[in-house]
Amino acid sequence: MSGPLEGVRVIDLTTVGMGPYATQTLGDMGADIIKVEALDGDPFRDVAPSRHPKMGAAFLNLNRNKRSIALNLKLPEDKRAFLDLLDDADVFVTNTRPQALRKLGLDFETMSTSRPRLIYCSLNGFSERGPYAGKPAFDDIIQAMSGLAWLQGRNQGEPAYVNTILADKVAGLAAAGAIGMALFERERSGLGQSVEVPMFELMVSFTLIEHMAGATFIPPTQAAGYDRVLSPHRKPYRTSDGFVSLLPYTSAHWQRFFEAAGRPELASDPELIDPAARSRTIDRWYQHLAQTVALRTTAEWLQLASSIDVPIAPVLSPDDLLADPHLAAVGLFKRDDHPSEGSVVTTGIPITFSRTPGDIRRLAPCLNEHREEILEEPRGRVVPALSGRR
Repeated sequence: MSGPLEGVRVIDLTTVGMGPYATQTLGDMGADIIKVEALDGDPFRDVAPSRHPKMGAAFLNLNRNKRSIALNLKLPEDKRAFLDLLDDADVFVTNTRPQALRKLGLDFETMSTSRPRLIYCSLNGFSERGPYAGKPAFDDIIQAMSGLAWLQGRNQGEPAYVNTILADKVAGLAAAGAIGMALFERERSGLGQSVEVPMFELMVSFTLIEHMAGATFIPPTQAAGYDRVLSPHRKPYRTSDGFVSLLPYTSAHWQRFFEAAGRPELASDPELIDPAARSRTIDRWYQHLAQTVALRTTAEWLQLASSIDVPIAPVLSPDDLLADPHLAAVGLFKRDDHPSEGSVVTTGIPITFSRTPGDIRRLAPCLNEHREEILEEPRGRVVPALSGRR
């Protein structure tokens, strides 16, 4: 086997970040991903930088291990071709808005009638069960609505986005996991089902794990918000010549650090030693860290904190990561020759399986690259049971 999902076929009607990340994750684990695109392609194809039109860097990093076919689902012949693909599929993944799918007759209720084993995964901005159903949503919108932008900008005086498409990627990973669970359940029941992954609800749940804080209790003991991560002094600390990330976490960490740093009066403070008291006044302790760390060089702090087993790390840029010795040792970055884009560097597959590892079998496709191959494949594919149960 080339991966734990070898033999699973996925029809991928997704665009931009969330859906393509989910399906690429499945493809990395051996699934056969057929990416169905509009005639002008996934909009992420056009995101700069790129060497050639429709082959932007972000698209390349979200669409490996996929084959591409372009179809106009409003045309009867293209829709028929699409339905033929679904007849042989295990999973259908889409982030097309549900109302548009219903107009095309591609909703779960319609499609599952003749495909009872199909797992139908909808990646929506908002759950179909609530009043926001069908509203458009992208990563920025969900970061704003989920409380994430408010929390991120609290110490800056105005809301701020996290500088990555976090909501898209979290939802994509959640969808990949949910699809794997649905495939496992199908081995027991023999039946597919509808799986909804709504970005808004998912990111609210994700964000409020720690930030429910005092609002967890009835009545609330304090306002929502996790004090430790909201401290204005929780940040990479300026050294005398740069920055470090330093995180004494346990009482032992804090005491060892301040003793080694020449601040015994802080190391012996009862408020520091008591975890509950320290948690209530964490901003004060982070301020002490900032003042102390400013007195020595980055190299000195890295050596000292490492010697007493207190978590510390340098602050790395994306360019630094490309030369990181640990990432080089584990082979995270792959250099390949893309058929149209030439030499490229991509991230490898970080998750490993001892018996059935994933692999990168093909790089991101050109638009409609595999049309003839896909349409000419014989239908009636038989997929062996994973467990022998049906």
